Amino acid sequence: MNPIRIVIADDHTVLRAGLRALLEAEPDIEVVGEAQDGVDCVGRAVELEPDVILLDINMPHCNGLEALAQITELCPATKVLVLTMLDDAVYLRQVLASGGSGYVLKQAAGDELLTAIRTVQDGGVFLHPHHAVVLAGEGSDPDPTRDEFGIGGEKRDRLHSLSERESEVFRLVALGHSNSEIAELMFLSVKTIETYKSRLMRKLGLGTRAELVRFALEVGILN
Repeated sequence: MNPIRIVIADDHTVLRAGLRALLEAEPDIEVVGEAQDGVDCVGRAVELEPDVILLDINMPHCNGLEALAQITELCPATKVLVLTMLDDAVYLRQVLASGGSGYVLKQAAGDELLTAIRTVQDGGVFLHPHHAVVLAGEGSDPDPTRDEFGIGGEKRDRLHSLSERESEVFRLVALGHSNSEIAELMFLSVKTIETYKSRLMRKLGLGTRAELVRFALEVGILN
């Protein structure tokens, strides 16, 4: 199996060196490049086409959120995992809305970071349980049509349009499982899971896995 190709984007040289040492000790990970600011990061993404970019938010010239938006457009196959000191739900929401695949705090970097890298490489979205709770708690919406489960009328209608199997695939995708893992859990083929996933994304009006996770948080699937 080919190693996961990583680019580290952070303006602190010492931190990049520490992350490189941590990652290169793993047999399934290869650091293929580094970037010291957002502009450099976008250039590295286009040049190297890495599997995953570790991206800081606070960087000079072009911050991480601006870089994320450009990378998502220019390199859609590359997963972006934000690694930051900012434990802030506002930034967390912006990262997910911009197509980011995960959010890891530098304070927790280590085993959690390695798990996050492997999760997003497998097609999942990585959120620490604390962040999932924070987002879910902020998802309250003064919608008078909300049902007894707290789901607003428009979202409820979309959610109830799913078949039983589509609903189960939706829940498992939101929990971060890859298509192959879902296929095993549901005793179905990967191709069938992909079909269910495509169909449910269309019914829910969602375009990316990050949007799916955000929708799941809003309707309480991940509570």
